[in-house]
Amino acid sequence: MSLTPARVPERAVRRLAGTLYGYAFCTDLVLLYPVYTLLFSDTGLSVNQISSLFVIWAVAGVVLEVPSGALADTVSRRLLLRLAPLPVAAGFALWVLAPSYWSFALGFVLWGAGSALTSGALEALVWTELDRLGAAGRYARTIGQARTAGVLGALASGVLAGPALAVGGYPAVGLASVLVCLVTAAVAAGFPEHGRPRHHAAPTIPPLSAPPTSARTIPAPSIPPLPAPPTSAPSIPAPIASARTGRDRATPDRGPADGAASSARAAAAEEAELGWWGSLRAGVAEARADRRVRAAVLLVCVVTAIWGALDEYTPLLALDTGLDPAAVPLLLLLIWGGATVGGLLAPLGERLGPGGYAGLLGVAAGALALGALTRHPAGFVALGVAFGAFQLATVLADARLQARISGPSRATVTSLAGMATSLTTVAVYAGYGLVATAGGNAVAFTVAAVPYLVVALRLAWPRRAVTALAVCSETATQRSASVPGDLTTSSEETT
Repeated sequence: MSLTPARVPERAVRRLAGTLYGYAFCTDLVLLYPVYTLLFSDTGLSVNQISSLFVIWAVAGVVLEVPSGALADTVSRRLLLRLAPLPVAAGFALWVLAPSYWSFALGFVLWGAGSALTSGALEALVWTELDRLGAAGRYARTIGQARTAGVLGALASGVLAGPALAVGGYPAVGLASVLVCLVTAAVAAGFPEHGRPRHHAAPTIPPLSAPPTSARTIPAPSIPPLPAPPTSAPSIPAPIASARTGRDRATPDRGPADGAASSARAAAAEEAELGWWGSLRAGVAEARADRRVRAAVLLVCVVTAIWGALDEYTPLLALDTGLDPAAVPLLLLLIWGGATVGGLLAPLGERLGPGGYAGLLGVAAGALALGALTRHPAGFVALGVAFGAFQLATVLADARLQARISGPSRATVTSLAGMATSLTTVAVYAGYGLVATAGGNAVAFTVAAVPYLVVALRLAWPRRAVTALAVCSETATQRSASVPGDLTTSSEETT
């Protein structure tokens, strides 16, 4: 009897996606986001001091990122997502109750701890649950829409922060931010998460010449000593054959959801057996041994770190245009609006090849430099285009990483990408402070666009070289024709 292929359970997918969108929205619905740089400035901190706070924030993420990722491979990821907003809320309360450089520094350490608990655990939970439901192909779209939900939360915070700041000052903004963090922790309770069963020992198949182990077991026929092969295959005891081949018999007619669920259960069982240290070692080993995974980790790092760091300085760039501080959150809506569109374009972005992806980064870099050098509020339209392109590039890079991870330590590998991103972010913060002190915020933004151009050229060049080699290989011998194929694989791995 053939089994009817199972359809993707849409209701379960919608529940997962809805919870994810709510979590992302509440995570960024923090009224302090658009004004905390202004809080630092009003407290008397210089640009270098503000940059040093961002470095402390990034270093906290570097130290905690990978250990928390390994933890997410061994304990409940939903529990970590529920705990993550709590230290962030404590940091926000500290900022407004006792504003000073060291209070800000401690608050960033707490924020880094909360972010580390989320990083890796969120992506791994979403991918694992989608894979279990047979919908792993929807990961890029789901994460892209989740990022859009987060940007919508930031948009809402930008709209609300100005009036709240005008009415109640920084204490009112801080109180609202703490309350939102508590709501975020409550939303995380709605994430579906299925248990991670440990491997059970498979039934031992006795050798064909062994005597039966019980009265119910059918004795196996003896093997004749002659070297000639037997004319018929020896029979296997029925209970053992059922235990060994029960799943295999259903495989040809099994639906995608069933196969994915089996894969997800197997991966979850491996994660449970490895433990924290084993998960950490397995994740690091996969990132080191698999060139495709390593290339994807590096791409996530470079694409995400720079524009993520620049986002912290956009209020200072807005102030340089001559705006009143209360109007800065409204101007930043252009940037967040662009990021919203970028996240929604993820399904279309999945069609981009290496050349298209390189073009996306090139356009984003040009728009970033143009918007910064305009030194006028109208330049934030170009900045919105740049941040939208960067958002799309980040979603696509993350989706590629998740698709290439095949080992049991998915959250650990994702956290390695987060750690590399944090390390790069530290360098961006340090470099920004030096360049902005010497030439201003507009020049610092323009210099930050250069690495994206370098990455775009690096991604586009192998594609042109491979095309040329493919044309030449049409008249080559079979042996020489294998060279372009290897180069094609290599160029794909670098992207």
